[in-house]
Amino acid sequence: MVWTPRVTVAAVVERDGRFLLVEELADGRLVLNQPAGHLEHGESLQDACRRETLEETGWQVQPDAVVGLYRRIEPSTGITTLRVCFSAHALAHDPARPLDEGIVRALWLTREELAACAERHRTELVLRCLDDYLAGARYPLALLAHA
Repeated sequence: MVWTPRVTVAAVVERDGRFLLVEELADGRLVLNQPAGHLEHGESLQDACRRETLEETGWQVQPDAVVGLYRRIEPSTGITTLRVCFSAHALAHDPARPLDEGIVRALWLTREELAACAERHRTELVLRCLDDYLAGARYPLALLAHA
């Protein structure tokens, strides 16, 4: 049997001690997540990070490092996802840009504000990625080859 994980990207974007997050509808719940989404066919991981962040928040970002690679098995479905989390810096914001379907709004929260509402996190990886970033996890983008 051939097994293929789903590949997603996520961005940890910090500005003035706050982190860019999205409030989105997922499985009938209003949840918080980093800007994140699925890798598209033929797309580089960095390009997916830029695209997903722009589509979900209206912010143009530039990935500057890999925070980590995270394997997660969804308890309700058994589907495995491989999340590539980037740190990125904000370049410009277009407040008039329509956000992706399901995205209610983009917001900036501190780590403490995010931790205080853990029951609203889309998955446990939301805080895990942020904490890894705050602990200094950074790997060069060259780690990811795009052929």
